[in-house]
Amino acid sequence: MRKRRAVADINVVPYIDVMLVLLIIFMVTAPMLMQGVKVDLPDAAAEPVDNQDSEPLIVSVSVDGEFYLNVGGNEKQALELTTVKQRVAAVLRRSPDKPVLVWGDQGVAYGSVVTLMAALQEAGAPSVGLVTEEPSAP
Repeated sequence: MRKRRAVADINVVPYIDVMLVLLIIFMVTAPMLMQGVKVDLPDAAAEPVDNQDSEPLIVSVSVDGEFYLNVGGNEKQALELTTVKQRVAAVLRRSPDKPVLVWGDQGVAYGSVVTLMAALQEAGAPSVGLVTEEPSAP
């Protein structure tokens, strides 16, 4: 009678446990990574952006009309419009389908937001989304 050779099986249960723990850690820390300049977003009932696969490129406009970008060394450093345009163009050359969002303070002049959106489209953004807060219940 022939003997059967034992085949070594890999126990994958510990790997699955580690992956689930990492998943939970990333789910908890992801909202904390969306930091930047504090702006008072306007309230509006709107549908969420469709493309949630990649982290969006966020350009913030403060109440003073200063621009901030969530890419680069210091996210809390005010940038000129030309600098924002150059950096956004560089990011979009690497990943053209990256969503571009504008966080505009509700007290900022409408012209500043329109000027920013025009500059973002010149930089290669196919569409620009506006971020709003969910209106509070009365």
